[in-house]
Amino acid sequence: MKAMSLPTDPAPVSLGKDPPDAAPDANTANGPVAAQVQVFPAHFSGQAGEYFRLWLVNLALSVVTLGLYLPWARVRNRQYLYGHTWVDGHNFEYAANPWALLRGYLLVGVFFGAYSAATQLQFSGWEWVAGPVALIFVLAYPWLVRQSLRFLARSTVHRGLSFGFGGSLGGAYMAYGVANVAAGVSFGLALPLAWYAQRDYQVRGLRYGAATGRFRGGPGGLYLIGLTALGLTVGGGLIVGVLSTLGAVLLRSGQTAPFGDEFGDILEQPGVLAGIVATYLGFLVLYMVGWQYVRAATLRYVLNHFELGGVVRARATFSTARLVWIGVSNAAAQLVSLGLLTPWATVRRARYVAAHTQVLSLVDLGTFVAGPAAPAGALGEAATELLDINLGF
Repeated sequence: MKAMSLPTDPAPVSLGKDPPDAAPDANTANGPVAAQVQVFPAHFSGQAGEYFRLWLVNLALSVVTLGLYLPWARVRNRQYLYGHTWVDGHNFEYAANPWALLRGYLLVGVFFGAYSAATQLQFSGWEWVAGPVALIFVLAYPWLVRQSLRFLARSTVHRGLSFGFGGSLGGAYMAYGVANVAAGVSFGLALPLAWYAQRDYQVRGLRYGAATGRFRGGPGGLYLIGLTALGLTVGGGLIVGVLSTLGAVLLRSGQTAPFGDEFGDILEQPGVLAGIVATYLGFLVLYMVGWQYVRAATLRYVLNHFELGGVVRARATFSTARLVWIGVSNAAAQLVSLGLLTPWATVRRARYVAAHTQVLSLVDLGTFVAGPAAPAGALGEAATELLDINLGF
C-alpha cells in the first residue's frame, strides 16, 4: 500500500518529570526548562468489514492453492493493517517480498514435514530423522528469532524510511537461549528475567534510519507483571475450586441415594457432568485472563519505556484491564465463530491500542535519515509464522 497523507497539527507540550534527553540549548537565561516535545497520537483507520473481505479472499486462495498463496495472503493482510495505522499524518507500509517468504515457507515446511512424518509414522529408524531435526530447531531457535526480527523491521516503512534491526547473534542466544533455559531450570522463577532480556534485546536492536532504540525498563517491572498474573490465576483458581466444591456438596445433599461405586455411575448423576464442564471452563478462562494480562501489561510497560535516538518516546495510556477484556472476549468470539470473527477481533484490538498510544518527539519525525541497511532473509519470518514462535509484544 502506498503511503498516504493525513493532515495533523501536533501541539508542543511538556513531558514533565521524565522527558527525553534534552537538546543542548534547552537552557534559557532563567535556567533549565523542561524539554518541549510534540505529541503525535496514533490512529487506526481500518474497518472490520473491509478487512474481513480481504482476509476471506486470502484464506480462500490459500486453501485452493494448498498453501502456496499463504505468503501473498500474509503480505496483503499486513499491508492493510500497516497501511491503516497512522502517526504524524503518515501511514505505515509493509514492504515484504512474498517470493522471499515463499522460499522460506517451503524450506521450513520440508523440515517440519519430515519431523511430523517421522513422529507420526514411527517407521524403522524414525528417531534418526526426528532427533536431528528437533536438535537443529532447538539450536537454531535464537538465530531464527533474530532473522525474523530483522525481516519484520526491514519490511516496515514510515515516511519512506525503513526500520532496521541490529541486534547481535550473541545477544539473541543470550535472550532466547540462555534466558529461556534459566527460566526452565528455575521452575519459572526466572521467567520474568527472560521476558526482560528478550524485550531489551528487541528494543535495543531497533533502528529507524540512523537512530537506535533504548529500553529504559528493568527486570522489576516484568517481575511485578508476572506476580500479578500469578496472583490473578491462583486467586481465581481458589474461587473456582471453592465454588466447584460447594456445588458438589449441594448436589450430594440433594441425592436420595448414594453415588454409584463406578466412575460412570457418578457421571450419570444429575448435574455432575455439567459441574465438571463448568469447572474446566472456569480454569480455562483463568488461564486466558492470566495470559492476556501478561500480554497487555507487557505491551504497556514496553511502550512506556521505549526510546529512540534519545529524542523520541512512546506513551501508552490504554487500560490493562480493558485490553484483557478485549483479548478474552476476542478469543471467545473467534472460538464460537470458528475463526470467522478473526478480522473483527484484529481490528478491534488494533483500534483500541492505537487510540491510546502516542509518539512524543523533540524533533520533527521527518528529520530522520537512512542508516546502513543489513540484509534480511525471510527464513526466520517463515519459521516464526509456521512454527508459531512467539516474539513477544
